[in-house]
Amino acid sequence: MNFKEQIVQGIPAALPAARPYNTKASHAPRRKDLLNEAEKKLALRNALRYFPEEWHPALATEFLQELNQYGRIYMYRFLPEYEMYARPVQDYPAKNEHAACIMLMIQNNLNPAVAQHPEELITYGGNGAVFQNWGQYLLTMQYLSQMTDQQTLHIYSGHPMGLFPSGPEAPRVVVSNGMMVPNYSKPDDLEKYNALGVTQYGQMTAGSYMYIGPQGIVHGTAITVMNAFRMILAPDESPAGKIFLTAGLGGMSGAQPKAGNIAGCITICAEINPAAAKKRYEQGWVDELIDDLYKLTIRVKTAKTNKETVALAYIGNIVDVWEHFAEENIFIEIGSDQTSLHNPWSGGYYPAGLSFEAANEMMATRPELFKEKVQESLRRHASAINRHTAQGTYFFDYGNAFLLECSRAGADVISPEGKTFKYPSYVQDILGPMCFDYGFGPFRWVCSSGKAEDLQLTDDIALKVMQEIKQTAPEEISQQLADNIKWIREAKQNNLVVGSQARILYADAEGRAKIAVAFNEAVKAQVLAAPVILGRDHHDVSGTDSPFRETSNIYDGSSYTADMAIHNVIGDSFRGATWVSIHNGGGVGWGEAINGGFGMVLDGSETADEKLKNMLFFDVNNGIARRSWARNKEANFAIRREMERTPLLQVTLPNVVKDDLLDQLF
Repeated sequence: MNFKEQIVQGIPAALPAARPYNTKASHAPRRKDLLNEAEKKLALRNALRYFPEEWHPALATEFLQELNQYGRIYMYRFLPEYEMYARPVQDYPAKNEHAACIMLMIQNNLNPAVAQHPEELITYGGNGAVFQNWGQYLLTMQYLSQMTDQQTLHIYSGHPMGLFPSGPEAPRVVVSNGMMVPNYSKPDDLEKYNALGVTQYGQMTAGSYMYIGPQGIVHGTAITVMNAFRMILAPDESPAGKIFLTAGLGGMSGAQPKAGNIAGCITICAEINPAAAKKRYEQGWVDELIDDLYKLTIRVKTAKTNKETVALAYIGNIVDVWEHFAEENIFIEIGSDQTSLHNPWSGGYYPAGLSFEAANEMMATRPELFKEKVQESLRRHASAINRHTAQGTYFFDYGNAFLLECSRAGADVISPEGKTFKYPSYVQDILGPMCFDYGFGPFRWVCSSGKAEDLQLTDDIALKVMQEIKQTAPEEISQQLADNIKWIREAKQNNLVVGSQARILYADAEGRAKIAVAFNEAVKAQVLAAPVILGRDHHDVSGTDSPFRETSNIYDGSSYTADMAIHNVIGDSFRGATWVSIHNGGGVGWGEAINGGFGMVLDGSETADEKLKNMLFFDVNNGIARRSWARNKEANFAIRREMERTPLLQVTLPNVVKDDLLDQLF
């Protein structure tokens, strides 16, 4: 059978042969065994219901072996034989072009060049999954091949519930991931219900099919690092020869070293997994690999003396680097951490003092001891950071739950008054007031033709639009526009594409809509060979409610509420999104955030032109309005400016109370 025939077939008509375990692939760590005998039987029932009864005897034994050996039932036997990558949109068997675009995005998320653990259907973050198993993948692709514009596919945590009648104005797909009854969002609840096969962790853009490889993280990281240096350096001082020390090349890809090179500093990124470090080096995201602390010390001192811009990957534990640099008196200008601490007990963070292999073994066989080791390591980690910040290092939490898990481990990260962390979130200091409050966030697009020349055309279109906007933009957003103009102008030479022909750009509602209109016109005029797929990271102005990250600069007490994300997804769905998604979790961990995303296909039609204007406007201004109501002055400026331009927009504005009035009452 050819590729199209296999897609249309869905679950095979004949039971395929069992597959040998692929020892060359990057596999997810073994998960904790939390199920009792009755629950394991239930997990098997849940898995076997995808297949005809005559296959059950063979599959039951095999699935139980997977459950016992890996902690999950992945259904490796049903992994497709065809190569997994984003094909040109016309290569997909589909009755509906929008459905074909969604197929493209799903396959891009599972491309081994893009995905962290592709055979476990995990895209990034250690556990950010597209589907729970290969049976779900096969059924979903089959449904998409059958879909018309009178149907919507509803997906429950990876499971395709089915095609339901709708209409052309409805989203083609609605996705939810990990949406639990509130009292069942503890970490072990995820482990249990994921093992049962009834829920999954979609991360942010994994379970919503909008991950575009490291590039998506590179841009936000570059903006963050550039502005972090601006905060601590004199106006005429360059980041050249200054250190940005961090960790994590696996779950969060190779974004940090590449971003550091764009910012023009020395980046040192520790990674405990040699395979992950080598993969990023081979992909060009890292300049040099070093596996010896003393060699690293010599190399860093040379780089500082020569004021180099270079990205170094240290194969080892980040705690050792912080401690060793303190002993060697190496001054670190900026420090952070991007290990997957939203997933601390299942491979998101590797404790100091254990090898990569020993840690993987311990987390599966002695989980309580592993947790003790992680928390012991976090206390050491924080202590070493404190030594450096006492000397003037600027450290910020990168929204990966680092400070949260440190505090839970009893580390010294709480401020003197005992109510907050002693270090800020990067959203509090940088992305919140400088970007999100003004409506700037990670707008992204994919050229469904798969042609590099189409991507170049879209880069040129976006650059022209941004330059035109900057000519009349207020001073408050001048720097944001300048940074993104520089980014898009240099995007091609930075070799950011992995997988699909995709691009990301931080833009506000005006910029996103004007760029999207220009794209739609180019598709209509056949300047672009095929539709353009719009999306964004959920890590944006409106997409996510997360008190330790996206909404950490919300100070009216509502940072723990999730109304904004829910309204974002509902509002986008009836304003024209091609697909929408809502997730429990995101980058900070299960139960710590609610986040929503969308995808939109620009097919050159007048309908697409109308939809994009309505949907993109709401997608951004929903969040600005909420931030303005929280009394954020930047958001108040942005929403007032938008109301002047848009008569139909009427937003409730806050009245500010003077501090001395309240002080007199207490």
